[in-house]
Amino acid sequence: MNIDSLNVRKKVAKEAATLLYSGVEKEYKQAKLKAATTFGTHFLPSNSEVAAELDKIAEENEGKTRQERLIQMRAKALKMMKTLKAYTPKLVGSVWRGTAHHKSDIDIVVHHDEPNDILEILKQNNIKTAQAEWVTITKKGQKKTSFHIHLQSPTNEKIEVIIRGQEEFQREEKCEIYGDKVTGLDTGELEKILKENPTQRFTPL
Repeated sequence: MNIDSLNVRKKVAKEAATLLYSGVEKEYKQAKLKAATTFGTHFLPSNSEVAAELDKIAEENEGKTRQERLIQMRAKALKMMKTLKAYTPKLVGSVWRGTAHHKSDIDIVVHHDEPNDILEILKQNNIKTAQAEWVTITKKGQKKTSFHIHLQSPTNEKIEVIIRGQEEFQREEKCEIYGDKVTGLDTGELEKILKENPTQRFTPL
């Protein structure tokens, strides 16, 4: 790939990152396609290239408050995970990675076959649900269905509990952004991180 192509690719990555950061687009693929159209090119950067630009934009705009927010979000996640401890919850997404920005959600995955059990636990703990729905996505021709619970937070953090079937518990998941294995943090690991290195990152870059 020549220098001109690399420059265009970088411009597309930066524009896609801007679209994601501003909330104009929510998915990497759509952000990249829209950015490529803006520059009249067919060159598309990788998701990790866009993530790198997104990280730069968040750092420039949020500065020190970004790290403070990350610690707060991880602490909030730990509290929620302790509530759901019977279902071996894991923190995933940008709050796990340490790359969260002002529009990031707290994403917690549990494996259980009865979503109503999770809803009942939340209700018993006076945790209000804003939305609950089944979501089906297609990856490599295979359909995967999970139950998503969006929680109401008095401090405005967006918390999403994703319920997957127990048969998926041992299944390895590949990250669509970085290409590595999604390991996440369990309750004990997150608690240790908050005590020892609360802004630690978990990215392959």
